[in-house]
Amino acid sequence: MNRLQRYLFRNIFIATLYSTAGLTLTIWLTQSLRLIEMVVEAGAPLQIFLWLLVLTVPTFLGVVLPIALVGAALFTYNRLGTDSELVVMRAAGVGPVSLAMPAMAMATGLMGIVYVLNLWITPAAHRELVHMEYAVRNDYSQLFLHEGVFNDLGKGMSIFMRERDSEGNLHKVLIHDARVPEKPVTIMGDRAVMLTEAAGARFVVYDGNRQELDRATGRLSQLFFERYAVDLKVLSGGSADRYPDSRERSTAELLAPPAGAVTNEKVRRDLVAELHNRFSSPLLALAFMGIALASLLSGEFSRRGQTSRMTVAVLLVIVLQASALGMNSLASANPVFVPMMYALPLLALGPSSWLIARGRRLGGGGGQSRSGRPGSGRPSSNRPADGRLSGQASG
Repeated sequence: MNRLQRYLFRNIFIATLYSTAGLTLTIWLTQSLRLIEMVVEAGAPLQIFLWLLVLTVPTFLGVVLPIALVGAALFTYNRLGTDSELVVMRAAGVGPVSLAMPAMAMATGLMGIVYVLNLWITPAAHRELVHMEYAVRNDYSQLFLHEGVFNDLGKGMSIFMRERDSEGNLHKVLIHDARVPEKPVTIMGDRAVMLTEAAGARFVVYDGNRQELDRATGRLSQLFFERYAVDLKVLSGGSADRYPDSRERSTAELLAPPAGAVTNEKVRRDLVAELHNRFSSPLLALAFMGIALASLLSGEFSRRGQTSRMTVAVLLVIVLQASALGMNSLASANPVFVPMMYALPLLALGPSSWLIARGRRLGGGGGQSRSGRPGSGRPSSNRPADGRLSGQASG
């Protein structure tokens, strides 16, 4: 890179850092609301909250980085155009291709970072995040119990409590256990406490009754007690028996799926779609950047600003991102859509590169040329034409 290109690269890099930090902080705060609820309501340990908060970052960073980069590029090139710096550069013989090289170099480097995130860091972080959530449910199960509503603790288990005091006692408790559908059990008690032991979590209910219905005979049996323990293996044992989601699996597991996953057609399609999504989504960084550069660098500069071009670029980026997400869902349902996951970013990058190389404005049309005459497509007599400038990109 020459000095001008390093200047552009430095401006884009700094703007990308700021935009990434802003977007990450915004999404981070929204994702952390449920974690903050755990701490405020029941006093979960701060270190667990912080670790869960850190684990959420890689799960969305791969999507945030390309969007932050295209936002930084639009801001940087628009500011340089408004300050007439780009006009001076092009008058000095720097064409659109040379002006685009720093941004494309940044997009290529960011694409490599997203590949590292997608293939290694994000699956590991997502897997650890899920395991930590299950561990918290096992060790701090009371955190997830809300007063005055039925709390689902797992398939077939729900608990209702009227209130909870400062010592952790649950008052006016109703527990419905339908883990055995043929013999559902309902337990009502005046007071209950939750105990977490090595064998697992359990409720100890005081002064209540237990009702069991035998659906085969229609007989209802009732037992009154002073103290009764309810096993909650649905909380402690669920993580070991749970089938891992495709996002939790490492790339090696997706390349060579376990035998049990191959026999299930739906799971196999999900694994295939997730694998190709990890390889295709980083290409969006190049596609987004191509759209931004084609909007701002192709054609003549206007002294009235480039608001319309930036609006077109933002809309195209949104449409492309939405199409990529939709194509991932379609690929999970039908593998025939897998090639389109790679074709979408390439179809956007091809025309963008052609527009930058030809030096034509995206969407065509008139506007104010550099000579200051509205609608004029020719440069002024004392400046070389754009066709010659683009050939002198490395000056």
